[in-house]
Amino acid sequence: MWRPAGRRRGGVPGDRSRHGAQRRQRPCPRAGAVTTVTNPARPLPTPTDLTRPFWAGLAEGALRLQRCVECGHLRNPIATVCPECLSADHAWEQVSGLGTVFSTIVFHQVYNEAFATDVPYNVSIVELDEGPHVLSNVVGKPPGEVRVGDRVRVVLTEVAPGVTIHQFRPDGDGAA
Repeated sequence: MWRPAGRRRGGVPGDRSRHGAQRRQRPCPRAGAVTTVTNPARPLPTPTDLTRPFWAGLAEGALRLQRCVECGHLRNPIATVCPECLSADHAWEQVSGLGTVFSTIVFHQVYNEAFATDVPYNVSIVELDEGPHVLSNVVGKPPGEVRVGDRVRVVLTEVAPGVTIHQFRPDGDGAA
């Protein structure tokens, strides 16, 4: 039931907050206190039983994807069943790591303080020569210069002991 703001509610006309305008005017008890994290820890991947072979492959120097045993479909993202035939049988297969930038965007905002020094950075979808699309970023080139159609090759980077990630770098012969 709507009632006009009044003394009893502690609000002001037009104020729809439950606690009224007076509550919002209180100073923050921690005003002026600043917490500075000089080197925040970067979040690391957490392998599951399903993704562990992928991360193990990267640590061993290989980009591996799932191939359906029933129909032969090479797939990414990693899944429990094949999107083509719904079979649960799959094998892990090393792929070339060569591909073409399918889509790319440059981020200028810091979404996680651990990556503040990386801004701006690109997020790209790479279409591997074998067919599947892989989400990553392209390094070795200014983020704003990465273009759809650029030829790239996978590079593996150890970001913590035993933790390797995949990124892409422009291929030696440039754009396709």
